[in-house]
Amino acid sequence: MKFSKIIAIVTDLRLSIQQAVRPTLMAIIKSPTLIFRPRALSRLFFYHVWTRFGPGLNSATTEVKSNLIIIPYAKGIVLEIGAGLGHNALYLSPSRVRKYVALEPNVLMHPHIREAAAHIGFSEESQTLLILACGAEDWESIASAIGGQNRVDTIVSVLTLCSIPEPGRTIKTLADKVLKGGQFIFFEHVASKGPDICFGGCVLDRPTDDYILRLENVWETSPAINDDEDRRGIWGLVGEDKEYLLWHQMGRLVKCSV
Repeated sequence: MKFSKIIAIVTDLRLSIQQAVRPTLMAIIKSPTLIFRPRALSRLFFYHVWTRFGPGLNSATTEVKSNLIIIPYAKGIVLEIGAGLGHNALYLSPSRVRKYVALEPNVLMHPHIREAAAHIGFSEESQTLLILACGAEDWESIASAIGGQNRVDTIVSVLTLCSIPEPGRTIKTLADKVLKGGQFIFFEHVASKGPDICFGGCVLDRPTDDYILRLENVWETSPAINDDEDRRGIWGLVGEDKEYLLWHQMGRLVKCSV
């Protein structure tokens, strides 16, 4: 790996820590019992990290989400894994999407999701928005909230599968629960050839794309179909090599209809 690439990611991590430390310390001073609640403390810290870097990351991935994956294809009942600050709601088309279900375990993010969804006319009052404080692995809670099994038309995952527990098992469960003919749309960083690094629960050396493709009997096709009207398969970003620490893969896979 090139030294410049290592320096770039280290710089990003340093800046994120600097951004999050002060407000986290202020929260501890205000409520000292946070020290004895490590999960709550971790979520608070990562919330401050994400409010700093989330908007920039959203801007950096606008072309991908606008032209390649979300806007052209997301439809019906859309379930997003790890909705974060709700930026991806802005790429949903109200004419194609009936309901946006946002999974986000960090409840500090929920007001931001509501605000983003409101920009496209989605709300809990109109039953076009549902926010769940559970992870993708908790399918029973998801199914109960959305009214049963096999109700989802589209699953969206953007830079999230790196942090879910038991990724292979969870991805298989999600694929099983998509409606026949439904789709799985994703943009993720996957296992690179560089050193192992974990940050904010994100494991950078996960072969997420392999987990997805192993379910070859679930998807209609594995090889990429380079049809602008119906692109399927898995592909990468132009100009990005496998040694890049945050090597990305994206894709759209359609579930077999039989």
